[in-house]
Amino acid sequence: MVADTPKSVGAVGVRPFRFWQRLVLTAIAVAWAATSFWGATKTLPPGTRVDSPWSVVPIANVSFIPDVTSADAYGRPVVSQGIFDQVLKVVRSARHFIVLDYFLFNDQGTAGTATPVRAISGELRDALIEQRRLYPDIRILLVTDPINEVYGSVPSRDLILLRAAGVDVAITNLNALRDSNPLYSGLWRLGISWWNGKGTGEGWLPNPLDESDAPVTFGSWAKLLNFKANHRKVIVADDGHDGVVGVVGSANPHDASSAHSNIAAKVAGPALLSLMRSEMDIARFSGWKGAIPLPDEGAPPTTQAATPPGIRTAPASVAGSVALGDVDVAAGRAARVKVITEGVILDELREKIAAAGKGDSIDIAMFYLSSRVIVESLLDASSRGAVVRLILDPNKDAFGHEKSGIPNRPVASELVSASDGGIHVRWYRTHGEQFHTKLVMIYGSQRLWMTLGSANLTRRNLGDYNLEANLAIEVSRNSPLADQALEYFENLWSNRAGIGIEYTTDFAAYADPAQTRYWLYRLMEGTGLSTF
Repeated sequence: MVADTPKSVGAVGVRPFRFWQRLVLTAIAVAWAATSFWGATKTLPPGTRVDSPWSVVPIANVSFIPDVTSADAYGRPVVSQGIFDQVLKVVRSARHFIVLDYFLFNDQGTAGTATPVRAISGELRDALIEQRRLYPDIRILLVTDPINEVYGSVPSRDLILLRAAGVDVAITNLNALRDSNPLYSGLWRLGISWWNGKGTGEGWLPNPLDESDAPVTFGSWAKLLNFKANHRKVIVADDGHDGVVGVVGSANPHDASSAHSNIAAKVAGPALLSLMRSEMDIARFSGWKGAIPLPDEGAPPTTQAATPPGIRTAPASVAGSVALGDVDVAAGRAARVKVITEGVILDELREKIAAAGKGDSIDIAMFYLSSRVIVESLLDASSRGAVVRLILDPNKDAFGHEKSGIPNRPVASELVSASDGGIHVRWYRTHGEQFHTKLVMIYGSQRLWMTLGSANLTRRNLGDYNLEANLAIEVSRNSPLADQALEYFENLWSNRAGIGIEYTTDFAAYADPAQTRYWLYRLMEGTGLSTF
């Protein structure tokens, strides 16, 4: 008995320790789970989930702008691009205000690109500075993502020069957004966010954007792993008179991305005012204290002629033009345009795809497709008799690095297999650059509806996590705008480019039916542990 006493006393002392140990670990686990749940479901900040009213605008006021990069029979790049030519035109025509929001605005990462690059970030920066010099009273607001300063580690020369010229620069407060990677972000919000400071100081880790650039801090990498972004790509400005004009698309002013294939629309008219309001709201929750009066604020009401019953009209434009109606849309003289952002994009897509059946077509040109809602909706539409065609990036090129093909290859293989070949897929033939387009068109014999902008068809882009901005456009099937959009898709699909140039290749070229990769994609998509 005496010999056993020390052991018994020790055992008694261990029990309270283990109890408190379990209690502390349980409390940490509960706090982690609660923080993760809150971060993934919290109230969205102002400026998000925009669903503007439809505006009916003259067909001439809506332009479809494709950027297309391919290669000839010798592998030499063949580039036809105009998006940033139009963006620069918008900048140079403005006299009163310019509001921009771009995810990537830098010249980093060009060393590994296989195609010629255009110094588009410098062109846009210099155009904005010049406009401030020519018109000192012009108000310019640039909203951008913290990735351009590598989350606080590397000051951006472009942003420094813009601020010095009097441009208001708002770095988006990503903490205000929901967490798409809740398992990590819950832990980050609990402990890492306050422990790592602002990501400043001497860096020692490789730069995730440009390996040849300055190293970055642990804090910057910790922020990056939240996998969230202000992913928008928009510009809205006055047209030099009393009107509004803007470009919404998928292209970034990023030199290393300048050879990517992209898509955009240029719109003139009040349809973009809701987007301008949204951008100012985002800037404000990110610390901006300024204000830019909207063009319609303080303007006297415009008298409009009586409208026949049954015809929906849009408000008169800022310039006071006569309102148009659905009769003009049906005749091909006008288009219906609205701004949709974040989760509203998914709502619109789900509604339009659900209405498609026999006699309808769905054409999609997309950089990333992984959303389970979209996958199931496309399978249902195909089963109802809709013709579904997809042009996808093979997910093999990323600024000199080779990618795994996830998510597009396993998703495409699922769609083709599950539809018994009813859904048709072709791959864009990239040569170091990316097929960065985000375009969905749904049409029948009378109308064509399309959406384009920054949003990929992924959980992160459509689930109220990233900031995204798209336009929804509806036109008559016989309108010039519909002809242009459909011709663009058909040229890529059928390789109608002349001798020696092939835009797309057969589905079999990159088909990937491997179950291991399919379930890896499902895990990455479901948990948010991915960059798509």
